[in-house]
Amino acid sequence: MSLIDTPSTTPELHKTVCILCSNNCGIEVGLDGREIVKVRGNKSHVASKGYTCEKARRINHYQNAAGRLTSPLRREPDGSYTEIDWDTAIAEVVAGLRRVEAEHGGRSMLYYGGGGQGNHLCGAYGAATRRALGIRHRSNALAQEKTGEAWVDGRMFGTHLHGDFHHAEVSVFVGKNPWQSHGFDEARRVLKSIAADESRSMIVIDPRRTETADLADLHLQVRPGTDAFCVAALAGVLVQENLADLAWLAAHTSGSDPVMTELSRVDVAEFARRCGVDESLLRRAARRLAAADSVAVLEDLGIEMGPHSTLVSYLQKLLWVLVGSFAKPGAMTTHSSLVPLFNYGAAGREPAAPVSGNPVISGMIACNEIPELVLADHPERLRALFVESANPVHSLADSGMWRRAMAELDFSVVIDVAMTETARLAHYVLPSASQYEKVETTFFSLSFPDNTVTVRAPILEPEPGTLPEPEIHARLVREAGVIDDEVLAPLRAAAGAGRAEFAAALAQTVTDHPGLAAIGAVVLYETLGPTLPEGMAGAAPLWFSAQQAMMKHGDAVRAAGFESADDLFDAMIERRDGVVFTRHTYEQSWSMLNTDDGLIDLDIAELVADLARLADAPIDHRTSDFPFILSAGERRSSTANTIIRDPAWRQQDQQGSLRISPADAAALGVSSGGRVRVTTAGGTAVAVAEINDTMLEGHVSLPNGLGLDYAPAGGEPEAVGVAPNELTTTDWRDPYAGTPWHKHVPARLEPVA
Repeated sequence: MSLIDTPSTTPELHKTVCILCSNNCGIEVGLDGREIVKVRGNKSHVASKGYTCEKARRINHYQNAAGRLTSPLRREPDGSYTEIDWDTAIAEVVAGLRRVEAEHGGRSMLYYGGGGQGNHLCGAYGAATRRALGIRHRSNALAQEKTGEAWVDGRMFGTHLHGDFHHAEVSVFVGKNPWQSHGFDEARRVLKSIAADESRSMIVIDPRRTETADLADLHLQVRPGTDAFCVAALAGVLVQENLADLAWLAAHTSGSDPVMTELSRVDVAEFARRCGVDESLLRRAARRLAAADSVAVLEDLGIEMGPHSTLVSYLQKLLWVLVGSFAKPGAMTTHSSLVPLFNYGAAGREPAAPVSGNPVISGMIACNEIPELVLADHPERLRALFVESANPVHSLADSGMWRRAMAELDFSVVIDVAMTETARLAHYVLPSASQYEKVETTFFSLSFPDNTVTVRAPILEPEPGTLPEPEIHARLVREAGVIDDEVLAPLRAAAGAGRAEFAAALAQTVTDHPGLAAIGAVVLYETLGPTLPEGMAGAAPLWFSAQQAMMKHGDAVRAAGFESADDLFDAMIERRDGVVFTRHTYEQSWSMLNTDDGLIDLDIAELVADLARLADAPIDHRTSDFPFILSAGERRSSTANTIIRDPAWRQQDQQGSLRISPADAAALGVSSGGRVRVTTAGGTAVAVAEINDTMLEGHVSLPNGLGLDYAPAGGEPEAVGVAPNELTTTDWRDPYAGTPWHKHVPARLEPVA
């Protein structure tokens, strides 16, 4: 049965969200037993308002894929796995981690993951387990994507900002294709609205003519990896043509002098030549920015995983700062956060990573460093890895190095719904309930002036043999011996009496037993959780988040209609359409800046120096051995990271084609459907070619989410398509954040007969 067909008996619809990207659009799904047989947008959802893209209709391929894990597994010395019961698994996992800590210390252990696109509560519970077991280091996928931008945000603003693309007069997308990767609510609706409005403009900076670029007024089609030259030239035009809002800058920023001086020196004509964009087009784009009442800018992996990524993050923010587009409709704004994803206040002030001494941003080890830290010949090398809701062997750079690193670990454990590439190499695998079998939420709350959150209830019972992550972590923490039932008993009684009684009892208990704060998520699950509606106990830590929201943004929470934190928490638990949890005024955006003087700090000395050196930087990283640039991990309508392992969900582009320009295909003698061997410094793979006129000569791309092991009929799994990280390496990385150059991999192509 097609997922969009209506069964003979119309099923009851359950409100939930799509989990295939960070927008988590509200949807309504119909069930036939455990099968999801109908999916449609939820028109009542506070953020998406009925919008959803085509991907949501295929979520049954996630929920009911073959190969779900249904029992804890222990790897035996011969490499095989034995099913074990939960009590044994919990005891042996804790014992294994305790053994590593005792022999080598907590700095030898790292927790990786803590949530996917729609699965963030496990991160809170994972923090409790980390602290209970002494795991000192952590990382997740943000540390191969967003840490460079987060570092810049922390230095300039002390917080995160996001654009109001629903109302912006000019929207700018840098290495970003919102048509496929979204990034804001109702993305395709908004893009169409901008394109249809003559008073609004869209500027896209991207080497490929994407679906978004096709809608744009101005497509600055840069050569791959030259975004820094393009964005620096735009900023240079604003300064050199006296288009910057000097009065606004004087009133609202600090440190502008060295920045303005350096931008005045940018050779716009030369930088235009270097990035391959006509100078007149660059000047036209800059003048459009200056003439607009509001400008919003959004970057993404296209620049975050390429040369000069942190510098580009800095330069793109200078564009809208120079024209004063902040804290007004259609502009860039700060925003509230139910749970912040980064510690922006720590930017530039954190301890260095072990062994390497490289920067650590927001407490996260750079993903590119993790396998190196395992394989290092050093007394502080990593020896234990705890992976949750993540698949680093497939999803991080250099899968071959990751496999070697997993083999060298003294101990490893994976929590996941499926036997992933990482799980196949772990010592223990713990099966979790799926995202539709437990309460969940995400912390991707970026909107302003109204900010939203959706806490979704389970629509199915957990698969027999699996456990929701809150229960897994509660059992691990209990086994670690850091929970005392005598201490928790008064909290349970207070929770049954009422929220006020519980809050008072919790405050006193944490005062008397300070160590409980470190495992707060599990404490709340064990005490407050049982008082919540059926299936919602795992959401108990959000009670604390509601308290924090009221403390930080009380006026905005009350403006959203909640007189107390408990009112907000109850609404989150009860409302299936999501909740507006803060409602700000635009002026309040200033109050959420977290800089010492309340001003935007423009002078990041390291990046100003990089800008000064940019004129001497290379523009082409190709060589005679590797004459192409591969973008590894393009987002397409038929891909969704690695959350759906079943290749049958892709109705088109089953193999995940290698997109190549007509001229390059002709030179190679390759036709669409032909096979091409792709070779990089990291490895070799064979892909199916797709001649595509959106690609520049010398630039090719492979999609994300392919090359996953899958066995629909049992037996040995097989991979369909190319796993991009079989071709990437860890050594090509950003010098500040360590983010990999996935979108800029020198490659060689050869036709395969």
